[in-house]
Amino acid sequence: MNGPHDVGGMMGFGPIAPEKDEPVFHEPWERRVFAAALAMGATGAWNIDISRHARERIPAVDYWNSSYYEIWFKGLLRLLQEHGLASAEEISGSTPSLPPAKVKRVLTKDMVQGALAKGGPANRPLSTNAKFKPGDKVRTKNIHPTAHTRLPRYVRGHMGEIVLIHGTHVLPDSSAHGKGDDPNWLYAVRFTAKELWNKATPDTVMLDLWEPYLDPA
Repeated sequence: MNGPHDVGGMMGFGPIAPEKDEPVFHEPWERRVFAAALAMGATGAWNIDISRHARERIPAVDYWNSSYYEIWFKGLLRLLQEHGLASAEEISGSTPSLPPAKVKRVLTKDMVQGALAKGGPANRPLSTNAKFKPGDKVRTKNIHPTAHTRLPRYVRGHMGEIVLIHGTHVLPDSSAHGKGDDPNWLYAVRFTAKELWNKATPDTVMLDLWEPYLDPA
């Protein structure tokens, strides 16, 4: 979707000013939000694509005026309500009004290190052959879906070059809406600055893009 998260290449947001020696967490509450988001994700109530879609559905003004972990927190609150794990009244009152909802699993303290080390692999088997190979020229589709997608606006309709084939992976556009993994071929695609922004520089942008996003150039 063309949500507030997708601002790559847009004007009016000012320069990017990286913070020197930026810490992972600026405040103790950020660490707690991150831990809570990971713990709830481990319950199996939703997946990573569903959680991303929850964050990108935050209203634009609210999103742009929130810090990184404030966005995570607001997305988590949305997920808790949409999946019936907490009501708005319980959240605002900080007091449960119903017995705890059942979840598939609980991430206990002794499981954290192993769970983080394992991660959440998204590669899936697929019997069809890859449509493209390294060196092929491709053009991204100029789509504007109302649902979740990992195809940024600033590359839509532009030509790039296949650099690497990653294999077959879960398609976020399907996974984010409970429609299954729908595995597709995933490629590393390189775009020139000239192609994207008409800038005569040697700079390039590399994106990992799924096959349904691409057409032969």
